[in-house]
Amino acid sequence: MLLRDLAWLIALADHGHVTDTAAVLRTSQPTLSRALARVEAELGARVFERAHDGVHLTPTGEIVVAAARDLTARYDQLLADLGSVLDPDTGVVRLAFLDSIATSLVPRLLRSFHGHAPRVRVLLSQEPAHEIGRDLGTGAVDLAITSPRPPGEHGWHPLQEERLVLVVPPGHRLRDRGRVRLEELAGEELVTIPAGFGYRSLVDALLRDAEVSPAISFESQDLATIEGLVAAGLGVAIVPEPFAGQSGTVGLPIASEGARRTIGLTWRTDRPLPAPAVRFRDYVTGSARRPGGPGSVDAPV
Repeated sequence: MLLRDLAWLIALADHGHVTDTAAVLRTSQPTLSRALARVEAELGARVFERAHDGVHLTPTGEIVVAAARDLTARYDQLLADLGSVLDPDTGVVRLAFLDSIATSLVPRLLRSFHGHAPRVRVLLSQEPAHEIGRDLGTGAVDLAITSPRPPGEHGWHPLQEERLVLVVPPGHRLRDRGRVRLEELAGEELVTIPAGFGYRSLVDALLRDAEVSPAISFESQDLATIEGLVAAGLGVAIVPEPFAGQSGTVGLPIASEGARRTIGLTWRTDRPLPAPAVRFRDYVTGSARRPGGPGSVDAPV
């Protein structure tokens, strides 16, 4: 039985005559009759009684046609729902992004894309990097703006590079230094991201390369909170440069080439993206090749 057969049953019930219904459906009377016979054979029930004035639903046919209306309506709704998700002009993009770029890069990208595709909806998930990786893996999100580049089968397009700095309280012994070596943090207390987060791994690698292990005084998932704790005199921290000074801390450049993080747009390459996500990806990555465009590494933040 085909969905088309169910739609033809409904049409035949509405018109009550095989010849008239075949004309409306733009098919032949024998073709319509064969479809009806196929349905009745599969269901093991007579749907219509033939009479000199046309066809009439049997009591069983009333049940069959009612179900056919439900099934075809649900199928039509399915197509409409899929269209709302997959249509590149009106569909939905599921985008995850890091907490630390929630007020800078992401709003700028979304404003630009909204001007380009105003009817596309973007559903946002603000998450740490390890949760972003999990959601990309399960398909809960289509695209992500994160750091560092996820391992495995992922596309990657750099969007922004940030210098990492050491932030210290206003009265700290290092506050007037033009540049600081991480080796100088021996004996300091560190405020940082909890273990297991991608940014924590970056900080730990920098400290490991400097062969220094400062004691950890406080941990927070939020970089702005970390900067505030440092301003309150509760330790020092390594944060992206845009966070320095927000609560009165002093930001000091770190004498290490590795004291940087690259933020990029990523997506799975082992499965196709929905059309709206392709449109978002292609717009952002295409704009990144234009100086000052919404995805440009040179664009201001």
